[in-house]
Amino acid sequence: MPDDLFSLPEPISIPVEGEESTYPVGRIFCVGRNYAAHAAEMGDELDREAPFYFTKSAPNAVLSGATVPYPPGTENFHHEMELAVAIGKPVFRATKAEALDAVFAYGCALDMTRRDLQIRERNKQRPWDLGKDLENGTVLAPLARATDWSPDDNKRIYLNVNGETRQDATLEELIWKIDEIICHLSGYYHLRPGDLILTGTPAGVSPVEAGDVLDGGIDGLQPIHLKLAQ
Repeated sequence: MPDDLFSLPEPISIPVEGEESTYPVGRIFCVGRNYAAHAAEMGDELDREAPFYFTKSAPNAVLSGATVPYPPGTENFHHEMELAVAIGKPVFRATKAEALDAVFAYGCALDMTRRDLQIRERNKQRPWDLGKDLENGTVLAPLARATDWSPDDNKRIYLNVNGETRQDATLEELIWKIDEIICHLSGYYHLRPGDLILTGTPAGVSPVEAGDVLDGGIDGLQPIHLKLAQ
C-alpha cells in the first residue's frame, strides 16, 4: 500500500459536557442572515423564501479558550455569536420529527469574519470564502447533549467584548428554526455524524482589535471565550 506524501491536520474534536468522549467535526455548514435585525444591519431584507448557506473548513476551527492572532488581509474583523447544532445520526430529506431526532448536541460558536473581504466579494457576486473561511475563524465551545438542553425561544444569546455587551438577543429571533434548517439542508446533503450547523448571528456584530477578549454564551450552554493576541 503506498505511503502518503504528508500528513493532514487532525480533525478538531469538541468536548461533550460530563463525558470523556469528544465530537469530531467533519463538515461545518453556516446559515446566512438568520436573524432579521442582523440582516437589516447588513443592508438586507428579511427573507423567508429559503435559507442559504456557506461552509467553513473544520481544520480552521479552534476550541473555546484559544488565543489567536489577528488575521492577515483585513482591517474590519467582526465577531458573530451563534448556536451550533451537532448532527448525531445520518439523515436525508428529513421530516421535522426526523430532523430533531438527528441532533446529537448543541453548543456555542463564534463565526469570525473578515467583513471587508466578505462585502467586497459579495458586491462582485463572488464567493465569500476569503471573508468567512479563515484560519482560526470558527471557535467552538463544549457541547451539551440534546437530551440535556433544548433551543427554547426564550433563551438568551449574547456576546461581550472586553466586558461590553455587543450582541444580545433570544433564540426566538431565529428566522429559520432548527428543525426547518435540518429539513431544508438535508434535501441537498446526506447529513451525517460530524456535521456541524452554525445557525446564524443576531444583530450587534462589530469590529474587534488585537488584544480584545471575547466572551459569549447562550442560556444553559457552556460559554465561549476567545482572545486576540497583541
